[in-house]
Amino acid sequence: MVELEELPSVGEKTAQKLRDAGFADMMRLATATAKELAVKAEIGEGVAEKVIEAARKAEQIDFETAFDVMERRKEVGRINVGSNAFNELIGGGIETQSITEVFGEFGSGKSQISHELAVTVQMPLEDGGLDGECVFIDTENTFRPERIEQISAAFELDHQETLQKIHIARAFNSSHQILMAEKINELIQSGTDIKLVIVDSLMAHFRAEYIGRESLATRQQKLNQHLHTLQNIATTYNVAVFLTNQVQARPDAFFGSPTKAIGGHVLGHASTYRIWLKKGLAGKRIARLVDSPHLPEGECVFKITSEGIVD
Repeated sequence: MVELEELPSVGEKTAQKLRDAGFADMMRLATATAKELAVKAEIGEGVAEKVIEAARKAEQIDFETAFDVMERRKEVGRINVGSNAFNELIGGGIETQSITEVFGEFGSGKSQISHELAVTVQMPLEDGGLDGECVFIDTENTFRPERIEQISAAFELDHQETLQKIHIARAFNSSHQILMAEKINELIQSGTDIKLVIVDSLMAHFRAEYIGRESLATRQQKLNQHLHTLQNIATTYNVAVFLTNQVQARPDAFFGSPTKAIGGHVLGHASTYRIWLKKGLAGKRIARLVDSPHLPEGECVFKITSEGIVD
């Protein structure tokens, strides 16, 4: 491990600024942009470029073979969703180093899955968890500790210990939401074993604050930066990122679905997995995998009970 002070152009004061800004990890530093580093660490852009270049040399960032990528993919973990059919649909569970997005109408089960994952990520590897902790960025005041108690009881976990390992950030606007996502770096670097980041829901504040076509470009630019922060966290620290998203009506749709996910192409391209949730009959829910890098499209049926997500 190379310490910050060992890098050229980095003294004690600069090193402390970098740590305070959440750049204590060498890979995090190597993958930053000069502008981002200059603004967040309050150093000159010229100094930032030199620091980033030195970090890249220290990490030996260069081309790698597909075999190297395959070996690194062995570190990818998966989190049990609760339903075997749902797990099978997405290749074994919610994947680390990736962004998984679920979207659907109100009551389709988005927040319920979020609560389920906040519990199952804490379980041992052999039971479908990652033996880690969770960050829950709540934008719609949907988090309920009572629901965590119900689900943890179903898995025979101590509910107080389970609640202690879920770190809640109540975001009151889009800027606050972005800030809390950036502070996850500091939380991980302080020694907290975060394995899952949940944002429920991603677009609620962006949708409320940026109204009208004239503000669309600004909204999408801020959204893009937010998603890049989350993706960097996922790849740098081997963390799973789970996003819930709202939908909007399509009045011009005569065929197919009358709704579509909001967020546009920026969100569509950023999400590794996209899952569409629908209400079914008799309390059933339908999950449809609509986008994945290597899995075929498909559907599964699950139910939401007092014990959580089940087949």
